[in-house]
Amino acid sequence: MKRAVYPGSFDPVTFGHLDVIRRASEMFDVLVVSVLNNKVKSPLFSVEERVKILKEATKDIPNVQVDSFSGLLINYAAEHNMHVAVRGLRAITDFEYELQIAQTNRKLSGGALDTVFLTTSLEYAYLSSSSVKEIASFGGDISECVPDFVAELMKEKYGSEFISE
Repeated sequence: MKRAVYPGSFDPVTFGHLDVIRRASEMFDVLVVSVLNNKVKSPLFSVEERVKILKEATKDIPNVQVDSFSGLLINYAAEHNMHVAVRGLRAITDFEYELQIAQTNRKLSGGALDTVFLTTSLEYAYLSSSSVKEIASFGGDISECVPDFVAELMKEKYGSEFISE
């Protein structure tokens, strides 16, 4: 059985993330989308909230599981018998950053963890969780960036009115 992990902050999950999740789910028997508990970042949503959001957003994809982890990805992957990490790429700048992480993970795992890169569909190439949060914080329309229920949750967090068409 081919299992892969798609790690990330997913704060919030965007249509770009969901695009990568759908496509990766077609490549593997099981895709575990795992929320990183990154102590360096100050997330909008807690790890528990992000797990719940991802479960709702992926409920129609039967081979997707949602989890969370802290620490090194290589340790998490080894504990769960996964040998492939999936990462999405939007631009060349993403590739440089992600390549370094992929090479480090492969080296630190003794070759046990490979990375598969999926380029984000062009319609989502502009999307990042950071930009979605910034737009939302100013009351902007994020309806083309995230699922409706995520936009509503963000509205509650920011306490602002969204312009949704």
